[in-house]
Amino acid sequence: MSEEQKDLGFIGLLKSFPRPFWVASAMELFERWAWYGLFAVLALYLTGSTDEGALGFNHIQKGEIMSYVTFILYLLPIITGAIADKIGYRLSLIIAYAILGTGYYFMGEVTSYTAVFLVFLWVAVGAAMFKPIASAIVTKSTDKRNSSFGFGVFYMMVNVGGFFGPLFSAKLRDAFGWKIVFLMAASSIAVNMILVLFVFREPNREKSNESIGQSISRSFKNILEALSDMKLTLLLLIMIGFWLMFNQLFYTLPTFIEDWVNTKPLGEFLDNAAFIPQWFADFFKNKEGGVNPEMIVNLDAFFIVVLQMIISTIILKWKPISAMMSGILIAIIGIALSFYTNNVFYTIFGILIFAIGEMTSNPKFSDYIAKISPKGKEALYMGTYFLPIAFANLLTKWITGDLYESKADITHLARKALEVKNIQLPEISKAYPKNTFLNEAAAKMEMSREQFTEFLWNTYNPASIWYVIAGIGLITIIGLVVYDRVIAAKAKKELS
Repeated sequence: MSEEQKDLGFIGLLKSFPRPFWVASAMELFERWAWYGLFAVLALYLTGSTDEGALGFNHIQKGEIMSYVTFILYLLPIITGAIADKIGYRLSLIIAYAILGTGYYFMGEVTSYTAVFLVFLWVAVGAAMFKPIASAIVTKSTDKRNSSFGFGVFYMMVNVGGFFGPLFSAKLRDAFGWKIVFLMAASSIAVNMILVLFVFREPNREKSNESIGQSISRSFKNILEALSDMKLTLLLLIMIGFWLMFNQLFYTLPTFIEDWVNTKPLGEFLDNAAFIPQWFADFFKNKEGGVNPEMIVNLDAFFIVVLQMIISTIILKWKPISAMMSGILIAIIGIALSFYTNNVFYTIFGILIFAIGEMTSNPKFSDYIAKISPKGKEALYMGTYFLPIAFANLLTKWITGDLYESKADITHLARKALEVKNIQLPEISKAYPKNTFLNEAAAKMEMSREQFTEFLWNTYNPASIWYVIAGIGLITIIGLVVYDRVIAAKAKKELS
């Protein structure tokens, strides 16, 4: 804490925030609850078997829906932020929640590829409308005395929502089916609508005589002005690699676990460990005695909540570029280990290592952008933060879609095995779902379902996709090394 923060004390800091700060933090929690509650299971829903209520899409379709829509989501705040500044935060939030609430609900009602794509795009518009407002409210509700602490509280709310959303999705869909996940997300947004209608007060904001069109045009000009600085633009291009690797945790790992990782040993461990209460074990297990993939992937958020302060303290004095390179290297080891085996305990250990890398590199990325920003242009440069995330989402389609479909999709590899034996089975459809196909394929090969999965794993090595994911991370590190020794060193000389 700074001296000013110490003077206020912990209780004084909490009391120093006005109502808009607490309402914005609560709304962030419920919005992230809804978003991650859906997004953590979206890959499973899109590609899951239709007899379980999922859609049965292939991985290329999954990649297109998730990648293209999130690409647009991360670009839209350039426009939606300007609109919010013009029409006011309260009206913008009401519009955002109306879009999100209807979007989440109807995502659970539509089943065709085109309809799902369009409704998810509708959700993205609502999320993009909300995204810049909450952080802007926190900025306007804090000052030099309490801003650092305030953003810490706000970030905690992000992670609380991001952690509990997937937990409840896993339990609810296991008990009641897939539609309840979308109702949960819509209900979370309904809570936010109540907050904005009856509790929220508009904070003071600067009003201008610009039209909405002029505000949007100015936003684009500001982004272009920042990108004219090549040291910033090159850094953003390099960091696309980090986010491309990071995305596989949510886009690809859940379906990889669903296809290949036997989670029943984890369920047995929870049952038999003397130090774990039975109610706790029962909460995490699914009906088959294993653990749902989203529960396992969600450990990333849990590790961040538990370890972020420790990691932040360790790397406090590290140079940003050094921390970013170290963090990405750690993340590479973690993501590689997560995909390398079909042993659930190695998967969890890999997620832990990846989370440490994420905590080491990600905060230093925003810190470094702030450091290279010319005085008075910090906000302008920070506005580019989401650009590499957007383009990484666009490129992710190739890994989670095309690459996974050809190298690691269990149904594709099952057909390859059947072709060797000259065995033909119908194409997967609503009338002939994925589970039926895999069960019949195993029977044709005179194996149990578990034996057939192990046979495919040993024969076709679907884990080999980790080479590509880790390779992207290594290219990112090489890019940062070159950047640090050439671009950053040159900029430092010019300033000295």
